[in-house]
Amino acid sequence: MPRLSVYDPFADVFPELFRGVLQPMKSSNGEPLEVRIDVKESENDYVVSAELPGVSKDDIQVDIDRNRVSISAEVKRESEKKDGERVLRSERYYGAVARSFALASEVDEAGANAKFDNGVLTLTLPKKAAPSTKRLSIG
Repeated sequence: MPRLSVYDPFADVFPELFRGVLQPMKSSNGEPLEVRIDVKESENDYVVSAELPGVSKDDIQVDIDRNRVSISAEVKRESEKKDGERVLRSERYYGAVARSFALASEVDEAGANAKFDNGVLTLTLPKKAAPSTKRLSIG
């Protein structure tokens, strides 16, 4: 049976130029860059911890819409290796990561709190009080 292969005309001419284009961003250890989260629930609130290593707190955005929470960040990484005055290698990449999830209860946006320390974003999201039902008496 004949073997099929994909012809890439740029692979021989520009081997390094297009490598990695449209590929997911990767962390320093080669893993795909993503927002990893832990969600803890208590009687009154949710506590969300999100790992965002290497991200500045000014580049993080958190949106809350009823019970949906969205975390997004702009990632900027620069690396340069020098030997004296000669630059041997310089790498830069920019991109965005995002994560959205729904919680079981609506969040009280006014009481929500965010803290960013050592690459970990911690959100304290108080639950919105459930509307009480009113029983009508039939007259």
